[in-house]
Amino acid sequence: MKVVIVGAGSVGSSIARELLAHKHEILLIDEKPEVIGRSGLRGAHWLVGDACELSTLQDAKLEDADVVVSATGDDKVNLVVSLLAKTEFGVGRTVGRVNNPKNDWMFDDSWGVDVAVNTPQLMTALVEEAVEIGDLVRLLTLQTGVSSLVEFTVPHDSHVIGLTVGDVKWPEDSTLVAILRDQAPITPSRDDVIDGGDELFFVTTIAAEDELRALLAPESSLEDQHPVTSDQHGHGTQPAGDDGFDG
Repeated sequence: MKVVIVGAGSVGSSIARELLAHKHEILLIDEKPEVIGRSGLRGAHWLVGDACELSTLQDAKLEDADVVVSATGDDKVNLVVSLLAKTEFGVGRTVGRVNNPKNDWMFDDSWGVDVAVNTPQLMTALVEEAVEIGDLVRLLTLQTGVSSLVEFTVPHDSHVIGLTVGDVKWPEDSTLVAILRDQAPITPSRDDVIDGGDELFFVTTIAAEDELRALLAPESSLEDQHPVTSDQHGHGTQPAGDDGFDG
């Protein structure tokens, strides 16, 4: 996969380092030539220039990129780069770094941003995820602010313990995509039994987060929960092999 990263500061360099370790082709664009020598990024390609200039992006052959990551410390630059990547070069996937949380609302499809990463917000979410057992924590906003990746750590007195994934009627716009148990990831199937301490990861619409939170809350009961029946098969929210999961 070819990834173009704009901004070779600490954030951009960290992203590049991880992607290089996974054998992706990386091109970094930065205005400061001195960052090349101090980056320590072996195997990366470099282009010195202003990424807000169309000519620089043309030199980068942005049309060949699978993903463009705008990781500078300037929100204006990140928005302009994302917009140009989408409108002028037809890049399939753009990721924009949000520096000022007040600007978060602008990082959507109107500016060509597919995924907005708010670094302070993400750090807060990771802290909450580590300490907030029994509460739904949003880790990342996806798809132009419509969907999100959320995590729920099952308390040891939760009402869902002992139920199989298929026993729970998950909200219509939420999909259980992974279970982390004893530090090992599990691809969910209908027959997997939920246990205390399990970390459940969902892709959900932001609008459905409250419904998912209510379902998993300690005070929730399962009186209205019924096993998944055959007429529910085919919905994106139903877990398991032929019912919405690949596993």
